[in-house]
Amino acid sequence: MYKNLKGLKIYLFLSLCIVFLLIFNCGFTKEAKEKNDEVYKYLKLFSQVLRLIEDNYVTEVNPKDLIYGAINGMLNALDPYSSLMKPEEYKELEIETKGSFTGIGIEITIKDDIITVVAPIEDTPAWKAGIKPGDKILKIDDKPTKGMSLLEAVKLLRGPKGTKVTITILRNDKDIKEITLVRDVIPIKSVKAKILEPGYAYVRITSFQEKTSQELIETLENLENKQQLKGIILDLRFNPGGLLSSAIEVADEFLESGLIVSVKGKSKDAQMEFKANPNPPQRKHSYPIVILINHGTASAAEIVTGALKDNNRALVLGQKSFGKGCVQTVIPLEEDYAVKLTTAYYYTPKGLCIDKIGITPDIEIPEIEFSEEKNTEKAKEERVFKYFSNPEEDFQVKLALSILKNVKEISKLRF
Repeated sequence: MYKNLKGLKIYLFLSLCIVFLLIFNCGFTKEAKEKNDEVYKYLKLFSQVLRLIEDNYVTEVNPKDLIYGAINGMLNALDPYSSLMKPEEYKELEIETKGSFTGIGIEITIKDDIITVVAPIEDTPAWKAGIKPGDKILKIDDKPTKGMSLLEAVKLLRGPKGTKVTITILRNDKDIKEITLVRDVIPIKSVKAKILEPGYAYVRITSFQEKTSQELIETLENLENKQQLKGIILDLRFNPGGLLSSAIEVADEFLESGLIVSVKGKSKDAQMEFKANPNPPQRKHSYPIVILINHGTASAAEIVTGALKDNNRALVLGQKSFGKGCVQTVIPLEEDYAVKLTTAYYYTPKGLCIDKIGITPDIEIPEIEFSEEKNTEKAKEERVFKYFSNPEEDFQVKLALSILKNVKEISKLRF
């Protein structure tokens, strides 16, 4: 009896959807009517499959799980970034952009149908263990990730502080490694800085969160109060991105005018242009900038890079960026559910959509290779962790500094 009641609720819901389409078909244009007829056709198919499962599947199934799986399958079919978020997942997303969370500290995506690391977050367990951009996660605690959604993977990777999680990764499509990490609180502080030598500073942004622009303003104010800056290196390597609004604010801080980014989607509400506004007199930042990027630079970090590059405000060095140029909007639903949906692509000031393409630096600088005896996995991991805590020892930073110090002379060239 209970089984029949559960099924009845679902079929009643689907029937109402079909009736709604039939009633409103009358007032639609021929093209709209044909489209609704097609929707009706597939809703009917969905209803038939649902009834077959209810009546014939070998074990009892929860109708809620079936509907949830169907919705998620529909969203996952669109792209790797769109998904239905359960209440606990939606809550975690809000926490992540505002405060802190417990986990291992990596940004992941689905690339070629495989859970793939975009970048480790600096000073986190994943960072210290040497997890790298492009690492493919094959298992999480012996659970294969094939067919797993991003949200399922995130849920497995996160957990209480001090607990362990083991991941199996594939690196460079040939080396398989099993790494056990201890979960910790992942800090959200996203801006770090250091004076490299008199007049030249190193500023690193690890991700783009709600407070990133304010942290940047305070960091620059502190640096500029100590001495007159002649230039800065803005390091966006391994920055997986974050909030679009934060990226716009950061780019605006370095620009006095010009287009920052344009966003183009299907609806009129998703067609937007964001332009820079003049800073107050005490925040003019009148010095050259060199930006460092690599294959772990993604999303919001690419917006900032593209804005400063296209407005001739900064010289970009390093390696081609990741290439995530689509915007996800989180739309709240009833009962604390939410849909994360790709609603637009963003374009750099010169009209380039970098999705799946990436930003090519003005000057390509590979990571320095060492002799074989110094190029063991352990040595590589130690260097990765040392990069940002000791930027003055980093080959790419040294080269960026040399170019920054001579940028005025370089700009005098005529050819």
